[in-house]
Amino acid sequence: MTDAHDLETVRTEVRRLADKYGCEYWRGLEPDRYPDEFVADLTSHGWLGALIPEEYGGGGLSLTGASVILEEIAASGGNPSACHAQMYVMGTLLRHGSDDQKRRYLPEIADGHLRLQAFGVTEPVAGSDTGSIRTRAERDGDTWRINGQKIWTSRALHSDLMVLLARTTPADECERHTDGLSVFLIHLRDPAGELVPGLTINPIPTMMNHSTTEVFFDDMEVPAGALVGTEGNGFRQILDGMNAERILIAAECIGDGRFFVERASAYASEREVFGRPIGMNQGVQFPIARAYADLQAADLMRYRAADLFDRGEPCGPEANMAKLLASEASWAAGNAALDTHGGFGFAVEYDIERKFRETRLYKVAPVTNNLILSFLGEKVLGMPRSY
Repeated sequence: MTDAHDLETVRTEVRRLADKYGCEYWRGLEPDRYPDEFVADLTSHGWLGALIPEEYGGGGLSLTGASVILEEIAASGGNPSACHAQMYVMGTLLRHGSDDQKRRYLPEIADGHLRLQAFGVTEPVAGSDTGSIRTRAERDGDTWRINGQKIWTSRALHSDLMVLLARTTPADECERHTDGLSVFLIHLRDPAGELVPGLTINPIPTMMNHSTTEVFFDDMEVPAGALVGTEGNGFRQILDGMNAERILIAAECIGDGRFFVERASAYASEREVFGRPIGMNQGVQFPIARAYADLQAADLMRYRAADLFDRGEPCGPEANMAKLLASEASWAAGNAALDTHGGFGFAVEYDIERKFRETRLYKVAPVTNNLILSFLGEKVLGMPRSY
């Protein structure tokens, strides 16, 4: 666990590092340059190894602490999506990886020699229906042969390792469509830094700088020891990573929302039209105030979900609600900030439009908010399945 005093220390130190870069740095990366310098700085200060236990060279922070790191990066005007996967994939590796896998990989991830930024789950046909994925891993002696395709696998071109979900038993041989899936921790690069044989990674240009890709596996061979946890139990194992992801994304949205509210409040207080600050007009002031209130409420759910995760208790509903509420609140804050700035909100130099594009992603990723509502309706409230 991380107490409140420790969280404030984390917040202060991360913000100090993030402020060294500032919005001009992030603006200069558009449209698609990866923030190598920023990520290297975060790593050297131990923040990207925050969730790795101290015995393996990490910071030993709780997920709550990790969420504060990403929140503060976002609140500073930065884009934490450049490195957040190295935190949320840890849920699967730490809880289900073997002692050998942890000893082998965690120290090198913690010190930056290995980058674990890729989470290979989504596929073009399966989408949010994880149980319908088609990427196949077949055992061949002491190796696994992997064939298939992943999409929206962000940062794969900037990662050495990937946590991959693949089908190891055909779906028609399984009782449930989420059975027969397994998790692998695979190398994407050889010792020389080149992509391993059988692997192709293509970038996908998007409306925000997210370094996302599509990945093709063509008889790619990985050793038997790449299997994480129990064969066929991968869907349940990957949920730890997914719940962590939703909580951390919620924290990023809280940070984005803080950025929008702070910028909008300041601009509304300074900008004068018709001889008075525009913030005196309730039509300007109230949307900002409403966004602030909604962000505060979402923040409480973020901390509730993170606390449950850190205690090892079930947190699926809370993690999903945190992501839902935070992404909606951040989007409303972004709209309020854009309306407040008027035409200047679309000007690159004000950074509102960049953050506006970045935060819009989280209404649909890593899971669309409509699917969260379906989950809550069925699994929490007991209503009939809606899809």
